Order: sequence, then C-alpha cells, then structure tokens
Amino acid sequence: MKKYKVKIEPEALADIQEITDWYNKAQAGLGERFQKAAIKHINSLKTDPQVYAIRYKEIRCFLIKKFPYMAHFYINDGNNTVEVLAVISTHRNPKIWQEKTKRP
Repeated sequence: MKKYKVKIEPEALADIQEITDWYNKAQAGLGERFQKAAIKHINSLKTDPQVYAIRYKEIRCFLIKKFPYMAHFYINDGNNTVEVLAVISTHRNPKIWQEKTKRP
C-alpha cells in the first residue's frame, strides 16, 4: 500500500480556522475538538484516500466525525499527494462546494 503526502490548501486551512473560531464562540473548547477531529481525519488520508467515492469530477469528500462538515479533496497520483481543497458545511448548497473546489 502506497503512502500519500497530504497537502491542505490555504483555502481549506482558512475554512478550518473559521469553523474553529465559530465553534469556540458557541462553546468553550468545541472549536479545538472540531479542529482535532478535522486534522486527524485529514491525516488519515495518507494511507487509503481511495476509500472515499468521487462526488463530482475528480473531487472526493468525507464527513468530519461528529460535525456537519465535509472535507473535499483531490488525489494527485502523479506525485502521490492528497490535496484538501475545502471544508464546507453539509447544510450549504452543493453548488457552493463545486464553485469553491474548482481545479485550476
């Protein structure tokens, strides 16, 4: 089984920070719990990112456990990299996901 490098794009890091800040305002410590869950799950992509189905074009998604957010990512087999493009609420319109995660 090959290992992948995980790259979190700046937009996805900004999403995680924004969500963390929002949860911390809602309840002390909740933001840190979200952030730990998100990073742990993102890091798990190093071993088997193909277990997640392609949702649209080449973009795959996974739900962050215990939180209503999905991370959207792309597998670049050319350089063995998983690129996390966005972390978006599951309550948002799916068209927003597609706009936010457009590949260059």
